[in-house]
Amino acid sequence: QAQLVESGGGLVQAGESLRLSCVASGVTLENCGVGWFRQAPGKERQRVACISGKHGNSYYDDSVKGRFTISRDSAKNTVYLQLHISKPEDTAVYYCAAGPPLPAYGIGWFSPTRYDHWGQGTQVTISS
Repeated sequence: QAQLVESGGGLVQAGESLRLSCVASGVTLENCGVGWFRQAPGKERQRVACISGKHGNSYYDDSVKGRFTISRDSAKNTVYLQLHISKPEDTAVYYCAAGPPLPAYGIGWFSPTRYDHWGQGTQVTISS
């Protein structure tokens, strides 16, 4: 059975960097579309980024574009989310999710319903 485990969350000051990891078992992430989502208290789950395909095509929400980087290490069956420049509004629980590979141009990557497997989440807190 597929299992995703996130780690790397914590408390940092605004402007500092943080790297989140999503380690998988029972599923090969290189063959999946893998997304990161986040949810802040009292708010809906929000898309963050996704990576898919043999060449690791990546897609980002506008709110994190240029500040976050999603990457994949196939040998470790792990997907990362690097928060290069963090802001207080990035505070949330971050979840990784895996599903079928994305179609061309990443259509639909932002829809939580396309992902079959979810991790338990890791808390990220950015202080101002």
